[in-house]
Formats: sequence, structure tokens, C-alpha cells
Amino acid sequence: MSSPSEAKLTLRTRLRAELKAQPSSGVILPSADLCGLVKASSVWQTSHAVLLFAPMPSEPDISPLLADALASGKLLALPRFNVATKTYEAVQVTDLARDLVVGSFQLREPSAACSRLALNRLDLALVPGLGFDARGHRLGRGKGYYDRLLAGFSGVKVGVAFDFQVVPEVPVEPHDIALDAVVTPTRWIEAKRA
Repeated sequence: MSSPSEAKLTLRTRLRAELKAQPSSGVILPSADLCGLVKASSVWQTSHAVLLFAPMPSEPDISPLLADALASGKLLALPRFNVATKTYEAVQVTDLARDLVVGSFQLREPSAACSRLALNRLDLALVPGLGFDARGHRLGRGKGYYDRLLAGFSGVKVGVAFDFQVVPEVPVEPHDIALDAVVTPTRWIEAKRA
């Protein structure tokens, strides 16, 4: 029997290969469907301050939600990597064209001119990952950055995934932060706790 960290490594390898095999053109329609489900959800409609992310090419493109958040008057935050502390922090974005720059991991993130926000000001977080299960467990990329960020977050946490990224079981370790739901292009899955 393998340890949770060994099982995570195996699952990570499999899901990375599946993501890599997806044609880039296959992201557009599923991403639009996923964004539609998020916008139709009561948690999105009632949220006032959201923590979103600038997606990598292999992730569902939630960019329209960033624009929608600003257009609907929501306080918008994105993660920015703090090189000194080696952690992510929530940072306010008010203008997508001006405020986002290429950051530490070649990902778009808020510039140094953007202000840091306390996590208790945010009521919803959309969270990327490699894999998710119906119990709200998330498989990240292996560094624990998002788990450390979410450890201080008390709002609703929703994983964002393509349908094939929802697996029967994600191995769990004590430091892993459980999510409240997972959204895919075809469904909204409320986490079922044991």
C-alpha cells in the first residue's frame, strides 16, 4: 500500500499527461460552459469579494469571470507570489489590462503596485488544481502554495476543473485544505463529507 504522497505523485503524473493530451482548441467551449455554471450559481451571484486566478493554458479559462467580477462591482483579488516568504497572498485587481503582469512562475498575477487584501474580506475563492473528488479534496501541483493560502480563508472554496479531472478519490494529507464544491463544464458538485 502506497503512502498518500506516493499516491498523489502517481495521480499527478496521470492527470498531467491527460491535460497535455487535450487539444488547445478543446478548452474554449468547455471553459465557456464552466463560466456559465459559475455565473448562474447562487454563490457567485451573492458574493461581494472574490479570489480568482489567471488560468494557465491547460486550465479552464475563467478569464471571462475576472471581467464579470469587475463589471458587476465585486472586489476582485488574484494570488500573487511573495518571493520573500515563498507564499501566495491575495491582491486586489481593479484593471485587468493594467494590473496583471507575468510573475514568478510565468503566470499572470497582480503587479507590485496592487494592494494586498486580508483574506477575511473575501467570500468566494475559485481554486485551480490537477484533480478533484466529490468530497472536495484537491490535488494541487505539489508545492502546497494554494493549501497555505486557503488555510486562512473562511469563505466558500470552489475547485475549477474539466470533467476528466474529477476522479474517484484524491489522496489526502493533514495539510490539505478541503473545498466546498467543484465546478466543471457540465456540473456543480457540492462536496460530500464523510
